[in-house]
Amino acid sequence: MTNQTLTVRFFARLREELGTEQLTLPAEKDQTAGDLLAELARRGGPWAQLQSGQPVMIAINQAMAKPATPVRAGDEVAFFPPVTGG
Repeated sequence: MTNQTLTVRFFARLREELGTEQLTLPAEKDQTAGDLLAELARRGGPWAQLQSGQPVMIAINQAMAKPATPVRAGDEVAFFPPVTGG
């Protein structure tokens, strides 16, 4: 039987503000990284920040991705704030 879930990881400020480092969610057919972001944002509270104002960077299986990039069962999807220099 194949893994029908996604591993979703949060880094830096997002991990702190959401109070979690990792979630395991069911994989949906024809889902994109943007769909996943929207689904999480609908949880409300601190999750809403995933789709408001501040940009969120996406990596799928440790490769940079765009919101339109498909996600599939077994993938690891990471969300993190843009890296800022200083």
